[in-house]
Amino acid sequence: MQPVRATESVQCPTRTPATSVMVTVKSYSLGMPGTIARDELIAFLQDLVRTSSQYLPAAGRSEAPAAELIVRQMRSWGWQPEVWEVEPGRPNVVATINGGQPGPTLLFEGHTDVVSEGDPLKWTHPPYGADIVDGRLYGRGSADMKSGVAAMLFAARALDLARPFPGRVVVAALVDEEGMMAGVKDFVASGRAGGIDAAIICEPEEREVCIAQKGAIRVRVTSWGRMAHGAMPERGLNPIPPIAAFVQRVAGLQEELQHANGEHPYLGWDYITPTVVVANRPEQLNVIPDRALVWLDIRTIPATDHSELLAHLQSMLGQNLELDVIDDRPPTETARDHPLVLAVVEAHRAVHGETPAFGGVPGSTDGTILWRDARIPIVTYGPGGKWIAHQVDEYVEVDEVARAAEVYVEAARRFLSLGIESSSNRV
Repeated sequence: MQPVRATESVQCPTRTPATSVMVTVKSYSLGMPGTIARDELIAFLQDLVRTSSQYLPAAGRSEAPAAELIVRQMRSWGWQPEVWEVEPGRPNVVATINGGQPGPTLLFEGHTDVVSEGDPLKWTHPPYGADIVDGRLYGRGSADMKSGVAAMLFAARALDLARPFPGRVVVAALVDEEGMMAGVKDFVASGRAGGIDAAIICEPEEREVCIAQKGAIRVRVTSWGRMAHGAMPERGLNPIPPIAAFVQRVAGLQEELQHANGEHPYLGWDYITPTVVVANRPEQLNVIPDRALVWLDIRTIPATDHSELLAHLQSMLGQNLELDVIDDRPPTETARDHPLVLAVVEAHRAVHGETPAFGGVPGSTDGTILWRDARIPIVTYGPGGKWIAHQVDEYVEVDEVARAAEVYVEAARRFLSLGIESSSNRV
């Protein structure tokens, strides 16, 4: 993957709830105070990692404790966050910082939920200890993505202290990204995404500026049969052979997609992966079941048309098979010369002294919904390794968290001050 330099001249159409205007701002200076409170940032991140926020209702666990910690931090700065429950015990938290001058609106977005820690005995460091060893902070959610949440909060605080600036910064810590993305779906459906011009998704991407994300379709296919004794199969209708044959046809369809679409430079290939198969219980091995089910996790690149793909799957079903779409998230791709992309590239260069590589997100993020439902352009960029999420001994480099916060500050300054000048002359 080759790094790409961003030097194009751009204009930024700025959306507000009622108007669409071109905003040119020359008076905003990058030389103003706005440094990151590093020690406070890392201490807050440790508190956040020590706060379990997996959604596990049977055990009384949810994102609420992490949300409460974020709200408390926001209020200590004099902010007035909006807090509302998307589902019982699952609060979204959103704060808005007005710069005091006309300009666009930039969203920083992250999620508060984490996945299970698994067996704690397999961890070298306690999964909720937030231990710092040799510059690495260990713990569940340290990379995915409490470090990104902490970095965006303290970046917004630095901008807040450096007012005035053009436009607004919105900070959103939402629930359920690891599930069905109920938090961001409600954020958009409730109208709170109105007027946002672009969004930085603060997921861990290992210094890459990720401008593309794979799409995701989750489907369930049911094969209907008729129960009978295993010794008398002629008296029933076995649903398992048809579902097995369907899975084989799916493998062929994946090959067709990959041949037709090729390999995306940032996202790789289309995949159709059977992930769950259910037909009966071992205790009933002498019973032909009345149904068999398979779930497919489909990951797509921008060249794939989801409606055509689903129609193709439907045509492959055969007799007594039914297909249900559980979720449909499109792939996203933001142009390299989009003002937000240029701003993040410039900011990374300013902080790290090097031009970042472009990349893609192999999964999907809340940004998928921001684009699908609100047409908000997104860039995914955040601290932490790209492949460490959900693993035992998950960690984030402490220096990377502080650096990411600095990049967020610089990216916001550049994006919010967009005008008719070239990228290099905007600041």
